[in-house]
Order: sequence, then C-alpha cells, then structure tokens
Amino acid sequence: MAQVSHQEHGKKVRDMFGRIAGWYDFLNHFLSAGQDIYWRYRQVKLVRPGKKGLVLDLAAGTLDVSVELLRQYPDVKVLAMDFTHQMLACGKVKKLEGKHVVRSESIAAVQADGRVLPLPDNCLDGATISFGIRNILPREDCYKEVLRTLKPGARFCILEFGSGSKKIWKGVYNFYLNKVLPLLGKVVSGDSGAYSYLADTIRAFPDERALAEELREAGFGRVMFIPLLSGIVYIHVAEKTEE
Repeated sequence: MAQVSHQEHGKKVRDMFGRIAGWYDFLNHFLSAGQDIYWRYRQVKLVRPGKKGLVLDLAAGTLDVSVELLRQYPDVKVLAMDFTHQMLACGKVKKLEGKHVVRSESIAAVQADGRVLPLPDNCLDGATISFGIRNILPREDCYKEVLRTLKPGARFCILEFGSGSKKIWKGVYNFYLNKVLPLLGKVVSGDSGAYSYLADTIRAFPDERALAEELREAGFGRVMFIPLLSGIVYIHVAEKTEE
C-alpha cells in the first residue's frame, strides 16, 4: 500500500511541476529576491568533482545547477536528470539551444526517477540535488542510489529549505512561507496548488540535524551542513567513504 502511495505522490509532483515549468525560473528568482542564484553558487562550489569529472544534477529542473556546474568546472560532463519532462524541455530551450548550444556538448538532459538511477556503480565524481529531495518519497531510496553511483570520496551536495516549523526572523519568514508565497505563486503562475504544496512540504521537512542523520544511516561517511540566510536554506554535503 505504501508503494502505491509513493507512486501517486510521484505522479502528483510530476504533473504539478509540469504545469508551472514555464514560470519556474522567474518564480525562483522573484520569490527568493534573487538569492537562489547565490545559493546555487555556494552549493556547486562544494561539489569539487575534479577535472574532467562526471557529475549528476538530480532533480535538475530547468538546468540552473547544471549550467552553474559547467561554469565553475568547465571540463566536467553533467548528467541533468529530472522526473518531469516539461521542466527539462524548458531548460533545454532556454539554456542549451541558440546562443547556448555549445553547452549541449557537456550537459545531457535525461528524464529519470531519482529512486532508480540508470547508471552503473561508482561512475560519478559528484552529485547535486537542489530543492528536490523534499519531492522524492521515500528519500532513502534516492540516497542509496546516489551512494551506489558515486565514486569513493565523491560528494553529494543537497541544497534545500530548512524546516518551516522553526520560527525565523521572529516569525516573519513563517508568515511569508505560509501566506504570502502561495498567494504570489498563484497570482503569477495561475496555479493555486503548486506553491501551497511548497509551503506544506517545507513545514513537514526534517530539520538539518535529522536530515544529516538520514544521510549517515544511508551509508554516507562524512556529513556536514551549512546554513544560509539564517537557516531558511541549508547546504548538506555527504561524502562516500573511501573503499
């Protein structure tokens, strides 16, 4: 029964992101006041894949992190994987075609399920997921697949919101998350459910210490987390232990 529930959840998430794919980039920048660009920069800086490495950008969406990976590490190859075809399609049009077509030599966009990666063992020099781990159930399946496909010593860098259950800025952030963000998302994108879903999943998400413990239990070695913007966002870094 639980498996059916996870399948239904996956379909709901895929359909929802498919509906807002065209607005996704604009809303990310607008609703974060442009801070999302800096957050991705910090996340990618921690990947450290080495020269000519192969990096997985999981839940790649419209490819912002994939492009940032290539900007910081010009010699790497990036596998951009996402469960939602429409998100990848929008990203390819905006960021891999026309004047940006040269990027397509280094970034491959592929629709895939983060719980069952179509990759061999020990093939990746790094992996990222940005604001996507909340949407994958069960998370443990994703952790195990990333751990399986990373080379020993490689890093999995997660960019994600902190738990919305904590009061930040004396509750101002929580009011924004619960009331303002869903309203703005609805007004701009016309989708009444997508940004209510975002607020709900942030509230229900584990805090930074609980998420770090999940990664350790999945088998990762060294695990650390870095707060950004008073803990509204965290970068988690988990390394695969050297064999």
